[in-house]
Amino acid sequence: MTLERHSTGTRFETIAAYSRAVADEDYIHVSGTVGVDPGGGAMPETVEAQLRNIFDIIEQALARWNARLSDVVRTRVYLVSAEDLPPVAAALHAAFADHPPANTTLICGIPAPGAKVEIEVTARRPRQG
Repeated sequence: MTLERHSTGTRFETIAAYSRAVADEDYIHVSGTVGVDPGGGAMPETVEAQLRNIFDIIEQALARWNARLSDVVRTRVYLVSAEDLPPVAAALHAAFADHPPANTTLICGIPAPGAKVEIEVTARRPRQG
């Protein structure tokens, strides 16, 4: 089996030796993604702004293999505070209402300063042809 790896070149990927996404013949696995601004590296203060960045980063990673959010079959959501669950649930609904994936949501710490939410996804890789 051939694995294809995608890196965005962030310092975190280098420090912790991980790829933004890895694809095999069937699936695309996108690493846990926090809402840091991809252009400037700043962490927005609001969970809503973080969510916009998270979904932009995830969509860009999926697009490398011609996949979209509609191809996502699994999400894992990590929240620092249960208080942020309503806007996170609303963002998940907006992204996945027509094609809901399996999901797990955990309340826990996130090792990125200022991050309120982290999301990882697994998507079914579109078939060529």
